[in-house]
Amino acid sequence: MPTGALQTPRTVLLAHVGMLGYALIIAGSFSAGALAAPHLPVATLNAVRFVAASVLMAGLFKAAGGRLKLPRQPWRFLLLGALMAVYFVMMFLALRITDPVSTSAVFTLIPFMTAVFGIVLLGQRTRAIVWFGLIVAAAGALWVIFRGDPARMMQFHVGTGEMLFFIGCVCQAVYAPLVRLLSRGESTFEFTVWTLIGCTICLVPLAIPEFGQTDWRSLSWTVWTTIAYLVVGATAISFLLLQYASMHLPAAKIFPYAYLIPSFVIVIEILLGHGWAPPSIAVGALITFAGLLIIVTARDPVSRRLRS
Repeated sequence: MPTGALQTPRTVLLAHVGMLGYALIIAGSFSAGALAAPHLPVATLNAVRFVAASVLMAGLFKAAGGRLKLPRQPWRFLLLGALMAVYFVMMFLALRITDPVSTSAVFTLIPFMTAVFGIVLLGQRTRAIVWFGLIVAAAGALWVIFRGDPARMMQFHVGTGEMLFFIGCVCQAVYAPLVRLLSRGESTFEFTVWTLIGCTICLVPLAIPEFGQTDWRSLSWTVWTTIAYLVVGATAISFLLLQYASMHLPAAKIFPYAYLIPSFVIVIEILLGHGWAPPSIAVGALITFAGLLIIVTARDPVSRRLRS
């Protein structure tokens, strides 16, 4: 069957709105994750969020009348789940040996790599105006990430942490076009459930050695509330939005929304009372929005049809 779903102006608009929501939810997870991370080992935190998200989404799917039976070619979801598991593991491994600024800078490569994988895997053509928009949005995001300080930007260097996170970013970049390539007609909801389960299967073995060492009774309500946000928002809902967008947007137009995350994080931190950002940061945020506007409004070229 042809890869991809029926495209209408409404589904495309919803996909764009969904990715805007995705960026906002992920931005909130940075502030939320900072509250839970000191109290739980990395593998345990990620395993708990994916186990709980899998149970939640499976329950909602069945409550909505869906039948959760073993899908055709289940290896598809193990592959997608493994890609996401590698991304999260590499991200946290990188953060142990490098700083968030460096990992954020590496993250800006994902939309470019996603566009390339869209060409290779789906035959999607990307217009020059979209490449230009990607460059503009990336420049704005980098300006925000480095706090508008060229000196901080010049201090960036590629070390072990950056290389580890780059591996994770490659997995994240190939994920979006693979969702469309590996679709066999499942609904977005069902596809999300099985992808979450696939990721859970890959993450749980890593968490088992740490699980018994965690003092679960001593965790505060703040930590449990944070875990709930990570489960419902940053895992279940964000996966659902990403799967939907992957089925209705060209690969090059999906992850550029991630360039808004640094700006959203700053706004959230301000709202939480953690201090104001330098005024120069607003310049980077405006540049990011300008680049994203170029990408969103660019017409999509006709791609050659692939069959799976």
